[in-house]
This record gives sequence, structure tokens and C-alpha cells, in this order.
Amino acid sequence: MTPKPLQDSKQPTDEHPNEHNHGNNHRHEDADHSHSHSSHSHSHTDNQRIVTIAFAIIASYMIVEVIGGYITGSLALLSDAGHMFSDAVSLAMTLFAFIIGKKSATSHKTFGYRRFEILIALINGLTLLIISAGIIYEAVLRFQQPPQIATTGMLVISTIGLIVNLVVAKLMHGGDTDNLNMKSAYLHVLSDLLGSVAAIIAAIVIMLFGWVWADAAVSVLVALLIVRGGYAVVKNAAHILMEGAPNDIDQSVIINTLSAHPNVLSVHDLHIWTITSGLHSLSCHIIVPSSLTLQQTDALLSDLQHELQHLGIGHSTIQFESDLHAHSAQFNCDITSATPVHAHAH
Repeated sequence: MTPKPLQDSKQPTDEHPNEHNHGNNHRHEDADHSHSHSSHSHSHTDNQRIVTIAFAIIASYMIVEVIGGYITGSLALLSDAGHMFSDAVSLAMTLFAFIIGKKSATSHKTFGYRRFEILIALINGLTLLIISAGIIYEAVLRFQQPPQIATTGMLVISTIGLIVNLVVAKLMHGGDTDNLNMKSAYLHVLSDLLGSVAAIIAAIVIMLFGWVWADAAVSVLVALLIVRGGYAVVKNAAHILMEGAPNDIDQSVIINTLSAHPNVLSVHDLHIWTITSGLHSLSCHIIVPSSLTLQQTDALLSDLQHELQHLGIGHSTIQFESDLHAHSAQFNCDITSATPVHAHAH
């Protein structure tokens, strides 16, 4: 089979006639990766600075709200204080994850430590669910035996807490909330903000109507909102840890883009996964005409990886197979623990 002609701009120059290590591709790929990694690094630096400031604010007010909730006897305020404590822990873990994530790749951690951010996001999400369960349990007990509540102190402290949470939420909203680690910390702060609003509402209702049960009622409502956010974070983190395909990548577009190249006969064994938020990887096998030269294959690789960069794939590994090579027509090859009788050299 005669290969379809490539554009002249894709052909290797005479400057490197015997280059075997895909020189043209690597120069182009490194430029794209440099830009991508630079943006990723800049985003991480901004997130780290924002989280550091947020942690300082939350930790400073945390002690005040814990003491205030204990003195007034308000469950809404105590739950808000407890959640503010969890916010401080969450922000500290998030900050730690950003720091660890900057460590360079090693022979043992070939993708570096960026996946650590997803682990922290998972822990933060689970923490939200545990906190919600504790609030609901305590609320049920208080429905049965409503305690006396110092509503004035509850109102004052929860109002100050609301102001603090608004400042921190505004600060964190300016960060990269598409980053799952950042989003999990932001949800902690946002749910704490809702807790402050709930405590204020409960205090006003009790002062106006004497409905002591309102304290427990609004706490349950806040807990349910926290469950919703926590579940979303846990679900997304688990999806990434299970090597699930990114939700923001359209696989059909990827397939069509790869298949559209005139020297691509077919695509199979395609896998797309996420290393950490915003950093996606791809591997696949591509069938090409057996008559393609090494230089033409180099140019083809450069073309395909260039297109994948524009589609959000930051790291790609492509294995070429000739049309004379026996291969599976299965689009996504099965991955089993058994050793295959005959395997591709992946």
C-alpha cells in the first residue's frame, strides 16, 4: 500500500536525516508541554497562596466560635464551630497536597505526586459526609429534648462567623475551583458559611417565636446541603482514582480527530484518564500503512500529539502498528490479571 502524502511542512529537514528518537515531535511536544505545565504551575501557585491566607483567617476565628458555641449551648452554632474546625484541617491538608504535588517525578513515582491532591480531595469529601451524619444525629437527640439556648450570644457569634466565612469564600472563589482539591476545600468553607446563616436564622426564630426546635431543624437542612457537596467530591475523586475517563473530554471527538488523519487507518486500545485535576493522559494503538517510512511516522506522531494538545490531552503515548500486523479490532482492549499467550509489546 502506498502511503498518502504528507504536507511538506511535516517532513523532517536534512539537518537531522538519521534522527530516530522522533526529534521533530519531541521539540514540538516539549514546547506544548512547557506551556501547559507553566499554566498548571502558575495555577497551583495561586491556589497555594489563596489557601494559605484562608487557613490563617479560619484558624484565627475557629477558637472564638468553638468557645462561643459551648457557652451559648446552641447546636447550630456548635455544628458551625465544629465545621469551622474541619475547615481549618481541610485547608491545611489542601495546602499540604499542593506542596507535595510539586515534587518531581522519580523512578518509583513516574507521574510525580500530583495524584496526592486527589487523595486529599477524597478525604475532604468523606469528612464532609461524616460531619453531616454527626449533625443529623445530634439534631435528632435535640428534637427529643430541646436545651436552653442563649440566643443573643448565638446571634452575635454566628453573625461574626458569617462575615469571616464570606471573606474566605470570596477569596477562595477567586482560585481555580475546577481543581478538585481546591473545590473540596472551597465546599468546606461554603458549607460552613451556610452553617452560619442557619445559626442566624435559628436565633432570630427562637427570639421571635420561642421555637427552640428551629435550632435543630435548620441544622438538619444545612447537613443535607453538606451531604450533597461532599458526595459530589467523593464521586469525582473516586472516578479519577479508578482511572475513569475525564468528564470534560469527549472521546468521540478524540476518535474522530485521530481517525481523520489521512495516514491513520484505524484506532484501537484507546485509554484516557486523569492524573490530577486538569491534567489528562491518553494511550492508544494506531494502525498505519506498512509502507510508511520512519520519518513519515515521526511526522504523523507530531501531527496527532499536536491535535491532542488542543483537545486537552497533556500527555499522550501512541503506539503505531502496520496494517500487516495482527491486532485486535476491539476498540478498548480488555485488561486482565492473566498473562496473555500473545501480547503486543506495549
